[in-house]
Amino acid sequence: MSGMQRAALVLTIIGAINWGLVGFFQFDLVAAIFGGQDSAIARIVYGLVGLAGLINIGLLFAPSESEERATEPRPTR
Repeated sequence: MSGMQRAALVLTIIGAINWGLVGFFQFDLVAAIFGGQDSAIARIVYGLVGLAGLINIGLLFAPSESEERATEPRPTR
């Protein structure tokens, strides 16, 4: 996993936690930290989380480690 994918994954997790807080408690943590949903910095954070989600779509189609090991040729004795 590249550094960009790791950073995108962290942002996606932050977004998921924020949506969980909105869904369960009607509390938007990003808006609370950055001065409301309409503040420029909050909109930037929302935009970065959205871009991170798009980047992570590629993880859906990446082969898992177990699939990679299964397709590797086995050493002959």
